[in-house]
Amino acid sequence: MHSPFLFRSFVPLFCLVLSLLSCQEQKGEQVKLIREQVDLMHFHLPPLPEQMELFGEKIDLTDLDTRERLDRELHSIVFYHSQIFLYFKRAHRFFPEIEGLLQAEKVPDDFKYLALVESGLAQATSSKGAQGFWQFMEKTGKEYGMEINKEVDERRNLELSTKGAASYLREAKELLGTWILAAASYNRGMAGLEGDLEKQEVENFFDSKLNSETSRYVFRIMAMKLIFENALDYGFDPSKMELYPPYQVKTVHQQDIEDIYTWSIEAGFNYKIVMLLNPWIKGKKLTKREKGYDLQLPANGQQLKVNL
Repeated sequence: MHSPFLFRSFVPLFCLVLSLLSCQEQKGEQVKLIREQVDLMHFHLPPLPEQMELFGEKIDLTDLDTRERLDRELHSIVFYHSQIFLYFKRAHRFFPEIEGLLQAEKVPDDFKYLALVESGLAQATSSKGAQGFWQFMEKTGKEYGMEINKEVDERRNLELSTKGAASYLREAKELLGTWILAAASYNRGMAGLEGDLEKQEVENFFDSKLNSETSRYVFRIMAMKLIFENALDYGFDPSKMELYPPYQVKTVHQQDIEDIYTWSIEAGFNYKIVMLLNPWIKGKKLTKREKGYDLQLPANGQQLKVNL
């Protein structure tokens, strides 16, 4: 016959063993997590190729200066995980529309990476007042056909601003001779870059010495292209990310809207959704104009939903 005392003594011992085993399991998970973090810290970028193409133009990466400047931008972007993951997510939503617009405007597809470098594909506002995916200043936006007033700011209209950017880039290519120089001028300005090249008597971006921001600008675009087109090599797996789906929308044409709040409800949608899909609207109304306004609204239902 077993002693009740022995049984009572065994119970806390048994609980202690279970507790130790549980702690051991938790410790094992912690060790696994630490090892994963260590592996990430020891992640090395893949070797750069001898050359790459950007905007359909070949770039020699055997030149030490060119190679090291690209390497710098790759390191600064790849290990900035909080942003690069968002870039992949947003690109899945917005790249298809941007690609279609660039193709229609006869501008190389790689310029989508310029928009990514400019704004991270967010409706950003710079410290100098540049707006939208393509970061147009107000004066330049108006020059390229965008209406900007107290009611609307079409720099935040993806279609119109992309067409404006494409028009600028075609002009810059015509003036400067290459798409790469056109891209550099998007940061420096056409006249400024043309003057820099003339003073230094060079015609190639990679032979020129420019200000720090413009010098790094093209290399950031190059780095983005390498990362997005070789994601797994750079430690990113988009198939395991919850990528943002493109908005399913329909277009509604209006000549004017007296009150955006009331119109939203009458159209069957809340104000938040209307402003989310039409970030170019600034005011509470849209004054009547001859060409009217094209507004994006959800194609189905009041809310934007994802099929899970």
